[in-house]
Amino acid sequence: MEPDLSKYQLEGDNSMYRLPSGLVAPVVTRGGAENPDTANSGGAIRISGVSAQHTPATKLWFGKVTNEPGYRSVTHHHGEAETGGYVLSGRARIYFGEKFEDYLDMEEGDWVFVPPFLPHIECNLDRNNPLTWMTTRTPENIVVNLDDVPDEDLRDWLTR
Repeated sequence: MEPDLSKYQLEGDNSMYRLPSGLVAPVVTRGGAENPDTANSGGAIRISGVSAQHTPATKLWFGKVTNEPGYRSVTHHHGEAETGGYVLSGRARIYFGEKFEDYLDMEEGDWVFVPPFLPHIECNLDRNNPLTWMTTRTPENIVVNLDDVPDEDLRDWLTR
């Protein structure tokens, strides 16, 4: 059975995305030219490839997050933003829940959805190798850092 492509017809006005030349076209951010001027959580270093800061995007942030070996972020949430993540390389842990008693572990190839306003801590489980995530948020890279919790209060963190 052939798919019904009629529902994919262009409707609406995309003229707000016109480039200075007047053309509506894809915008490429070249590797090495990502925007480093974005919110971070301590040693969770975020760079944006697609954001309002350097592309016509208005409802999307898409970037790369790197955590150094053995690093864990400060406690934070992403406000109203829905967050999607993909573990590009390394092994990750996300603490969440009341007193951060719960956690999920992930490895290369795993995807994660973090709901809006969910306080969490992102961790690199590996003490020798970096962790790299690809992350997207809508509407923007909102980062609200909170009062941190001590390492010893995070179940299984010190003995990982």
